[in-house]
Amino acid sequence: IMAFDECTPWPCEYDYARRSLDMTHRWLKRCIERLDSTEPLYGYEQTLFPIVQGSTFKDLRVQSAEFIAEQGRAGNAIGGLSVGEPAELMYEMTELVCDILPQDKPRYLMGVGTPANILENIALGVDMFDCVLPSRNARNGMLFTTQGIINVTNKKWADDFSPIDAELGGYASTFYTKAYMRHLLQAKEMLGAQIASMHNLTFYLWLVQEARKQIVAGTFGAWKKEMVVKLMRRL
Repeated sequence: IMAFDECTPWPCEYDYARRSLDMTHRWLKRCIERLDSTEPLYGYEQTLFPIVQGSTFKDLRVQSAEFIAEQGRAGNAIGGLSVGEPAELMYEMTELVCDILPQDKPRYLMGVGTPANILENIALGVDMFDCVLPSRNARNGMLFTTQGIINVTNKKWADDFSPIDAELGGYASTFYTKAYMRHLLQAKEMLGAQIASMHNLTFYLWLVQEARKQIVAGTFGAWKKEMVVKLMRRL
């Protein structure tokens, strides 16, 4: 369960962000009181994740992260980022917050992001993500692959009968060709959006699985540096 909060727009004035943060913290107290006084449902214990807010103001982010950490919940979320601010500013806020939130509890960055965003934020200490980007971009013909980004609606793919991504594995990625995908999307066949979404989700699962392997092997830093450049290039 996500605590009730307000995601401030970017940019916003400091006073607005401060008042919004105070309201989010008040709401959190009510959420915790309600959950802790309610019997678990369906035979399982429910988990509440508080959400750190504060826009891109360092002092507000620190204040919120400290308040959230004090609540002692099973996990914590970081909200209000990836709403239009430059990526470097997002990374700065994420690093600031991750330095405060407990290391032994999952950190969930909400609404993020591109493959590069995922890897950069993993490096900063984030464990969990959610985003509409893989399926939304798929519906518009953007395919993420192990070699880079393909806009499959471009004419250059019209006669390319190679798989979407032979190295990735997975049915959608290896069975369907780039030319066929272009045809489906150009013809506005719903099957095109479905296959593209399946492929992109397969890619994202591969990406985080590979990241985990590299972390365990102790080689994540060097691997991440190489992959960020590789995965974001346009093919």
